[in-house]
Amino acid sequence: MKILVTGYTGQLGYDVVEEGLKHGLDMHGTGRNNLDITNEKEVNQYVETLYPDAIIHCAAFTAVDKAEDDKDTCWDVNVNGTKHLVNAAKAIGAKFIYISTDYVFEGKGIVPYSEIDQTDPIGYYGLTKFEGEKVVQETLDNWFIVRISWVFGINGNNFVKTMLRLAETRDELNVVGDQYGSPTYTFDLAKLLIDMIQTQKYGVYHVSNEGYCTWADFAKEIFKQSNKMVTVHPITTEEYPTRAVRPKNSRMSKDKLEDNGFSRLRSWEDALQHYLKQLNEEVN
Repeated sequence: MKILVTGYTGQLGYDVVEEGLKHGLDMHGTGRNNLDITNEKEVNQYVETLYPDAIIHCAAFTAVDKAEDDKDTCWDVNVNGTKHLVNAAKAIGAKFIYISTDYVFEGKGIVPYSEIDQTDPIGYYGLTKFEGEKVVQETLDNWFIVRISWVFGINGNNFVKTMLRLAETRDELNVVGDQYGSPTYTFDLAKLLIDMIQTQKYGVYHVSNEGYCTWADFAKEIFKQSNKMVTVHPITTEEYPTRAVRPKNSRMSKDKLEDNGFSRLRSWEDALQHYLKQLNEEVN
């Protein structure tokens, strides 16, 4: 099976390519340097030449705060870029996985969102990712939409790396403690995506590691597992203002995974343990 993966230079795209290679699949990862997804002609030419059986679309404009000020670029990448890839996939009959986000929801209440719950993005980034979802659903037949949250992986920057960096010079940190969600380890997610693309169990899925926590809880566990003596003070969202509004409830139900025969990911604590070991091995 020949698979094109966009966003190869990012956290998820990198792990998806690595996982596919382990399974003996013909993986082709692209980054901005060798495929500009906002250029329709370039996308058509690239996909037509490669002629993949499937496309896993990980590339995205994910700078949530920057999206509020650079709306044109955000729309161009997340909506137009997706449209170009979707049309190219349709032309050759390729399967398609679109990576989406918890930000397509309003983020209120305490109940985990299901795949069929009403979407209502509260920021521009979430809006563009939702528009991308619509493009996929309205254009293709053989599609998967996978909504993820709080991503961390070996290739790129993320919350875990930020906390570890701050721990080098700080022994106390204020971290938001009223936003709830689930971390998603790209190493684990990549395995599921490679399994999923080889099936015909199409539809919308929610995927993250098991269990819910706040960012403050996440930080505490990072320091506990990495033996860093840092005191975490939970603060409110209002005490840490950002350009873009963050959802307070990013809990997502993953029941549909099991209903369709896919395995849930391990707990976020176990995933973090594996990740910290992976980081340590990379340094040493």
